[in-house]
Amino acid sequence: MCGFLGGTEANWDYRSALNTISHRGPDADKLSLDGKVKVGFRRLSIIDLSIKANQPMYSKDRSIWLVFNGEIYGYQKIRKQLESLGQKFYTNSDTEVILNAYSEWKDNFISYLDGMFAIAIWDEKISKLKLYRDRPGIKPLYYYYNGSKFAFSSELKGLEALLENENLQIDNTALYDFLGYKYIPDPKTLYKNCYKLPPAHFIEFDPSNNRITTPKKYWHLQCEVNRKKRNIEDYCEELRHLITSSISDQMISDVPLGFFLSGGVDSSIVTAVGSSLEKNISTFSIGFESDKVSETKYSRIVAQQFRTKHHEKILSQKNTINLLPSLNKWFDEPFADESAVPTFLVSKLARENVKVVLTGDGGDEIFGGYRTYPRYIRYNKFPSLGKNFNNMTNKIKKVFNHEKLINKLMTNLEMIFNKDLNLWSIVMSGMTKSSKLTYAKELGVPEDYDDWWFYKAFWDKNLPIKTRLQFLDFHTYLPGMILTKVDRTTMAVSLEARVPLLSRDIIEFSFSMPENIRYYKNQPKGIFKEAYRDTLSNQILDRKKQGFGLPSYYLRGINEGKYLQENLYKNLREGINFEK
Repeated sequence: MCGFLGGTEANWDYRSALNTISHRGPDADKLSLDGKVKVGFRRLSIIDLSIKANQPMYSKDRSIWLVFNGEIYGYQKIRKQLESLGQKFYTNSDTEVILNAYSEWKDNFISYLDGMFAIAIWDEKISKLKLYRDRPGIKPLYYYYNGSKFAFSSELKGLEALLENENLQIDNTALYDFLGYKYIPDPKTLYKNCYKLPPAHFIEFDPSNNRITTPKKYWHLQCEVNRKKRNIEDYCEELRHLITSSISDQMISDVPLGFFLSGGVDSSIVTAVGSSLEKNISTFSIGFESDKVSETKYSRIVAQQFRTKHHEKILSQKNTINLLPSLNKWFDEPFADESAVPTFLVSKLARENVKVVLTGDGGDEIFGGYRTYPRYIRYNKFPSLGKNFNNMTNKIKKVFNHEKLINKLMTNLEMIFNKDLNLWSIVMSGMTKSSKLTYAKELGVPEDYDDWWFYKAFWDKNLPIKTRLQFLDFHTYLPGMILTKVDRTTMAVSLEARVPLLSRDIIEFSFSMPENIRYYKNQPKGIFKEAYRDTLSNQILDRKKQGFGLPSYYLRGINEGKYLQENLYKNLREGINFEK
């Protein structure tokens, strides 16, 4: 796990910019400024701790260099394959596996890799820079292009520092998008000409003509392609095999390793499997002052069952209020998930004991665990009521013309009976078009602006309804909110977080199942829970889903979503916390 940045201009201050992402790699750093593309790297040493594994890493003839943030799962198998083809290795790192894979297979190398990664490769023979991002979007990769100058970085703050004299301008449509999605969706960022490389995409930059290619997708998620009839035991057996294999691959480390354990289904299963592979594993949990909200009693049950070395900390209301301003520092742009605070604190707790953690993130998107799905389906059963209901609410509004609360209620009820994406946007964000209108005018966003363009890009009406919602969340909410939160808060304390439920094999296997199997017995995560009935108690598997959010009173009675959205927007608008 590391951080890197680079660019084309000799007069940019690469050293100062590299220092802004030092938290991503406190163990080593290196600048290489003599080529057509300058590059800097910060290392968090995890696999092969020797200096030979530092980056940038060069091919033997120095025609190729590589910087890489992340981990490649099962890299030893790829290494053996490359050795059989004549490739030589001088380190035990997964970085060198990527380098030799590119040397051997060129652009097709990416099809051999599974993992969490952001990769930059310079190929001197064709004079091109190539950037790649992993399939689910676990690791971030930003780039800047204004038609001539090009830069890239693991975090937006790296670009801000590198481009401090380039007059970066805020993208008002990105701010407006934030009010609906609660994050800025890719490829947008806070600034014009700065972009996020979308998950499962790559781009090329040619410094000879200062041109970049349009981001291209190298992997597409296919749904329900495996229609062969199988019994539930076969599905469970294969799923257990894939999960054990993924966790085994991701427990490889030359430094101490542990597990986040919330007490929910996902982290409990990952912990259970991890404890079967290695005894006395370390687990880390965060609780809250209120027993009604805290999940610590469940994490303790799992920790006791598998005899882990359990570590626990309670997040107080005072700590929460003190940490909220750090959201700006961690995320560089508007981000409205208050669970970043407890995630940061559990990361800090873990970093005092280990350097790597495995998490249960991704389970809800892969196996269908969100409570919003059945809520959407309930609303969607009554599409024919929409027109008549709108007529009724319009009449009520006319009668109560001066009653703002009643009119607001009627508007929200109208949205409930609208179909498809418009409804899904309300289910997810809770913010209607009318409630955003004031911001749109202030930001200069056109009235015909498509609020939900990001959702529409992944809304596939040909899929069964639950699979459709999962497919949408996998491509939007997962990389935009969940994985962004985990990456920034763990890397803020120089902790590597791995997500074994998001291995390529598990993703493709789950989405290839018929929907009724994935939701076995019509239950969220039905197949996932069924596969581990003999491992975990029903008390853990069947308890009501509990999110990792803050207790409402921790924010002093202010609705946390509204607080985070509107105050972050206010800070931006007034230039308080997001100055260049």
